[in-house]
This record gives sequence, C-alpha cells and structure tokens, in this order.
Amino acid sequence: MADMTDSANSVRPGTNGGDAAPRHDWSTDEILTILHKPLSELVYEAQSVHRRFHEEGTVQLASLLSIKTGACPEDCKYCPQSAHYANETGLERETLLDVDTVLAKARLAKDAGATRFCMGAAWREVREGAEFDQVLDMVRGVSSLGMEACVTLGMLNQEQADRLAEAGLNSYNHNLDTSPDFYGKVITTRTYQDRLDTIACVRNAGIKVCCGGIIGMGESERDRAGMLQVLAAMDPHPESVPINALVPVPGTPLEACEPVDPLEMVRMIATARIIMPQSRVRLSAGRTEFSRETQLLCLLAGANSIFYGEKLLTTANPDTADDIALIQEAGLRVLGGAANEA
Repeated sequence: MADMTDSANSVRPGTNGGDAAPRHDWSTDEILTILHKPLSELVYEAQSVHRRFHEEGTVQLASLLSIKTGACPEDCKYCPQSAHYANETGLERETLLDVDTVLAKARLAKDAGATRFCMGAAWREVREGAEFDQVLDMVRGVSSLGMEACVTLGMLNQEQADRLAEAGLNSYNHNLDTSPDFYGKVITTRTYQDRLDTIACVRNAGIKVCCGGIIGMGESERDRAGMLQVLAAMDPHPESVPINALVPVPGTPLEACEPVDPLEMVRMIATARIIMPQSRVRLSAGRTEFSRETQLLCLLAGANSIFYGEKLLTTANPDTADDIALIQEAGLRVLGGAANEA
C-alpha cells in the first residue's frame, strides 16, 4: 500500500505555532491521482485531514428556497428552470416571492435546525430595481434571525456585490458546474470567465464564497479533477464547496444520463476534503438517489455540510428527521446544536 502521507502535502507548514497553510497550486494530474487512490486509503486520508481541520465534528444544515422559479434565459442543459426547455419540462414560471413569505420560511428552517438559509432566484444576472431591493430586504431579514444568509442570483457586478455585503449577506453561491474544458458542452449562454468574474466580485466585497459543481453530466474523471483544480487554485479556497450529483430531469437535454455511481460521489467528497482542508464540503443535490450507507460514507470522507429540507429549488431532498438521525449515527453533531436532540 502506498504511504498514507502521500497527500499530506495538501498543506504546508505555516508560521502560526506550527499551523499548516492549505495549498493553492494543485495540478489536475495530482488531483486525478488522489481520485484514483484505493478507496480505503482515500477515505482514511480524507478523514485524517478532516479531523485535523474540523475537530469539532459538526455538520452544518443549510436550507435552500427558490425565491423565483423558472423562465431563466440560460441554457444549462441540466436545469429544468431554463426557459429553453420549458415546453418539455412543464415547469411553470413563478414570480419573486414577497419578503414576508421568505422570512416565514426562514424561521421554519431555523426551528428545524438550519443555521444557513440559502435563497435562489432563476436569473441570468442581477438587475437593479425593485426586485433586487426585495432580495436585499430578505438578506437583512434572514441575518436578523441570527442565520447565515446566502443567495444565488446569477451574475453580478462589484457594486451589486457591495450592496449585498452591506445588507449582511454571509455567502454567495455561484457554482463552476464542471471543468473549463467540458463547460461548453453543458452551457453556451454564459462563459466560464463570467463565473470567475462574479466570484471575484463576491470575494472583493468581503462575502464568503460558496462554489462547487455537478458530476454525472457525461464528463470524464479528468474533467472532475479539472473542476476541483480551479476551485483549489482560489485563494482563499471557497468557504463552502457543494458537490452535486446530477438529477436527470425529464425534458432537459441531460435526462438520459446514467445515475452517478455512489462511490464516485464518495471519491469526489474525499478528494475535495484533502485538497481544500478548511472548506465546508457540502453533500448536495442527488442525495435521494444514494443509500443511507453511501451518505454515511460521504460524511466519513469529509462532508460536513448538507442541504436540509424537503426540496432543493425544484428537486426532492431527504426527510429532515432522517438527516438528523444520519448525522447522529455518524457520531457527528449538528452545527449550532438546535437539532441535536431531535
């Protein structure tokens, strides 16, 4: 068996009392080598890194609400909210929810144990005006509840990012989806650089970055490693890294994609943990297709955040009580403690 410390080089000695500094110079080949390790070795190494950087053993519960559904002008081939596929998916357009409705949902999520409330609008980009002002009020309201406020609104500019920061936004979600090489096969209406530019605006505003991707869209293992390489090159690393498994939605161009092998998700979680040791790695969409045992293995491999609640924008999600039981069975605790006695 190879030396278990091979990828201990995921960190370098720092200057603060022997602390270690995460790397930002991973190559795609290095990451691919980690992805290909024997599973037992890979999970062991990921768990070792996880314990080193996350001694508290907590899992963050993040609740996700679609505040504006459908009619998105982007052509993301996995997404039922795209206007390009509306006739095939049958998803009806919904207008932006009012602030009071959103805050009522946030209170319910908090009572159920969530410490982060994420709000998603099916927009190509943020536009100034009454709807953006409403979103700013939502952010203020969620923050006033003592929750982390997160939004995903598409592209934005620096002024808009600054306004979100002033409103109290904690995190902005803007996924890369896949590698730069495979990206054009999935999306043509927005460039990879557009995504990186939005992330730069978010970071410049002092907002935490939530950025990950999707597996199971027909990409190669090198593409998966390439996506992780771009994420790991960010300095600092994204504070949250959601790893999604494609949920093939009838009517979308990717409806016929084969289900993701559960162990491929475990490998992605473990590799993300090793190369981005301080990030919260989030087990995200597609969990309904995975067994309880697979999800437990993902937690053991370093996932320490999950989307919590019955729906992720427009797709199903596991029952909340089942999630609490799963976390407790893994010997972990819910961040914030509110749901630990559920």
